[in-house]
Amino acid sequence: MEQRPRLRIPNHIGVIMDGNGRWAKARGKRRTEGHIEGVKALRNLVQLCIRYGVAHLTVFSFSSENWTRPKDEISFIFNLLRRFVASDLQNLIRNNVRVRIIGSREGLEPSLVRLIEDVEAKTASNTGLVLIVAFNYGGKAEIADATRRIAREVAAGRLSPEAITEDTIAGALYTAGLPDPDLIIRTSGEQRISNFLLWQAAYSEFVFVDEYWPDFDEASFVRVLETFALRDRRFGGIEAKQP
Repeated sequence: MEQRPRLRIPNHIGVIMDGNGRWAKARGKRRTEGHIEGVKALRNLVQLCIRYGVAHLTVFSFSSENWTRPKDEISFIFNLLRRFVASDLQNLIRNNVRVRIIGSREGLEPSLVRLIEDVEAKTASNTGLVLIVAFNYGGKAEIADATRRIAREVAAGRLSPEAITEDTIAGALYTAGLPDPDLIIRTSGEQRISNFLLWQAAYSEFVFVDEYWPDFDEASFVRVLETFALRDRRFGGIEAKQP
C-alpha cells in the first residue's frame, strides 16, 4: 500500500475559488446556481480550516475585474454576500472566527460598506481562524494604493525615500499585519494567479486542482495538503525552510 505523506498544515492558505459558472453550465443550470453552491463550498472550507488548525484563510470572492460581468450576475453575487453574512455571522462568532474584508470600498453601495464594517466589528475580538475575504480586490490596485499612501507620507515630510523598504510597502497593503500565504489553491484547472495577492505570494506554494469550486471537498483539501507537505520550501536559499 502506498504510504501517504504526513500532513504539514500551512499557517495561511489563499484560495482562488474558480469555476462556479462552469460547474453550473456542465449541469445545465444557471450560473447563479453555481454561485449558491460555491457559498456552500466556502462554508465547508472554513470548517475544514478550523478542524485542521489553519490560522489564516484568504478567499478571492470578487475581483475588481469582475465588474465587467453582466449586471444581474453582479447584483446576485452582492445579494448572496448579504445573505451569507445574515445567515452565517452568528455561526462565525460561535466558531471564534475573525473576519477581515480587503479590497477597495470606493463605489460600493453604502449599505454594502455598512455590512462589511459590521461583520468586521462584530468578529474583531475573536481569536481563532482569521477569514480574509478579498472583495472588490485586485493585486495591482492594492500595490498602487499602497504606493499612493507611501507617496503622501514622503510628500508630507514624514518619510524619506531612502527609508522605504519592503516592510514599508507590506505595511501599506490591505493585508498589513497578516502573514503572507504559504499555500495558494486555485480550482477549475486554470493555472494563473489572476491578480490575487501579487506582492504577498512571492514565495507561496501553488497547487492547481481540476475540480470546479463547488466540488472542492475534504478529500480535495487533504490531497492539496499532502501535495504541500512534499514541497521543498527554500525561500530563495539552498536549505529547505519551514514557514
